[in-house]
Amino acid sequence: MSVINSGETKLYHFFRSGPTPCPYLPGRIERKLFTRLPDGDLTKLRDQLCGSGFRRSHDIVYRPVCPGCTACVPVRIPVSDFLWSRSMRRIVARNADLRLSESKAVATAEQFDLFSRYQMSRHSDSDMSRMTANDFAAMIEEGAATAHLFNLRDADGVLIGAILADRLETGFSAVYSYFAPGHERRSLGTLLILDLVRLARIEDRRHVYLGYWINGSPKMDYKTRFRPLERLTPGGWRRIDAQQPTATVDRSP
Repeated sequence: MSVINSGETKLYHFFRSGPTPCPYLPGRIERKLFTRLPDGDLTKLRDQLCGSGFRRSHDIVYRPVCPGCTACVPVRIPVSDFLWSRSMRRIVARNADLRLSESKAVATAEQFDLFSRYQMSRHSDSDMSRMTANDFAAMIEEGAATAHLFNLRDADGVLIGAILADRLETGFSAVYSYFAPGHERRSLGTLLILDLVRLARIEDRRHVYLGYWINGSPKMDYKTRFRPLERLTPGGWRRIDAQQPTATVDRSP
């Protein structure tokens, strides 16, 4: 793959991973196309890769190339056409006491404590629940040239939610979010994505990338709540057909 940056064309080499069990579909095999990001703020390269369906983890960008399977579909929200449902407006209103702040992608004890409590509450049997402070720091800080942490704090300044996201030329790419247990009524996971949509609109960025979606997967169904939603097809980005509740939507929170 080549990319033109400041008039200079550079070639990047990609590799194919070995077969591993699919974490989403039982009985399937997962393989990935990947490359390691070089040091530096390669915003144009990252933007091009994200628009081509790649995701970032640490300093690696990858996309599935699984044999005989195309279930993992890259999806993104077109910000200018985003439809605010009544339930989303209620979520924003319900959390009017929270404040969103932005910080560099730096792992702190406060962030790790929140991440650990989230994992034990939501994913206690996963590999991520066994991550150490050093593992967490690597996830947050490796390959973080374009990454930022967006933090939700309550009126007392207590951190109750965070999302790691890459700020690209054309949008935001959500990398990972985590939030405090015991606040189910706040719908903090949804709120963090809505905050990225609002920030993208303010900064005149066109898309919020949500990673991969698998039709029918309970872990990924939440992504279809954000409408319209675009998916990457062999012919480019296309909107996912869905019934739009036109009587209950608005274009502003």
